[in-house]
Amino acid sequence: MLENGQETIILVVDDNPTNLLVLSQTLKEVGLKVRVSMDGESALEQVQEDPPELILLDIQMPGIDGFETCERLKINPLTCDIPVIFITANHGTDNIIKGLSLGAVDYIVKPFQKEEVLARVQVHLRLRLLARKVQEQAIALQLANQQLEQLANLDGLTQVANRRRFDEQLEKEWNQLVREQVPLSLILCDIDYFKRYNDFYGHQAGDSCLKQVAKAIEQSLRRPNDFVARYGGEEFVVILPNTHYDGASYIAKSIQARVEQLRISHAHSEVAPYLTLSLGVSTMIPTHDVLATRLIATADKALYEAKRRGRNGFYVEAISV
Repeated sequence: MLENGQETIILVVDDNPTNLLVLSQTLKEVGLKVRVSMDGESALEQVQEDPPELILLDIQMPGIDGFETCERLKINPLTCDIPVIFITANHGTDNIIKGLSLGAVDYIVKPFQKEEVLARVQVHLRLRLLARKVQEQAIALQLANQQLEQLANLDGLTQVANRRRFDEQLEKEWNQLVREQVPLSLILCDIDYFKRYNDFYGHQAGDSCLKQVAKAIEQSLRRPNDFVARYGGEEFVVILPNTHYDGASYIAKSIQARVEQLRISHAHSEVAPYLTLSLGVSTMIPTHDVLATRLIATADKALYEAKRRGRNGFYVEAISV
């Protein structure tokens, strides 16, 4: 019995009924399922509809011969990976070289030897099984790497980008806009009196609050390149490429409005009965002479000013260099 033989289909293509019968019986004896075809055209149709695991293909046939049939199989993306073993009474070197150059994996010479047929079929079925496993493992590894990369770049609680990812994105946008010489804006968002919120409502409520605020900020962004990350604790940061202070101010207002619409009760806030944000906005045209951290420092300064002015608002600092 061949490995997984009961689930394995072999297609035998030969215009000689006796050859078909002998090969079919030989393969069925070890539990393989066999389909047959007496010419290349019908074989191609069968393979297209229901691909087998392996094809035994006679060379000399009416209509299109085995060489042309093999060539058509190999140029079709749906059938190119199916192993083809040629059946031939002519085992001359030229014949063998031609067949292998067309993509065949092996030859069986007539008259058939039962043990040889089964040995060659078994080898190539196992090779196909191994190739499939390698492909599956490669796909699984790729997916695992993508998941790891995603985990490395996301904040586990809020599911927006984390601080590490923010640093990478800011550097990328900064370098891009240095070349383009267009403005870059940054918004630092801080939840007002969040420690009091956590102390009064509990950390589970605090976690839920952070998730809702992160989603509200995300929904306020308009363009694919706009970017939000959790900056730390109850702070979030937004990168707005190609955006001047007026556009950044509009987004800051939108973020405030969405968070207010959540109507998250905050009994110990000094500015409103529900959760609010303070925001600091900075804008500048990146240059080679200034580091991207200047934009962060200026946004932090603007955030401090927004808090000094009573919180639940935003303040804009434009940098001229």
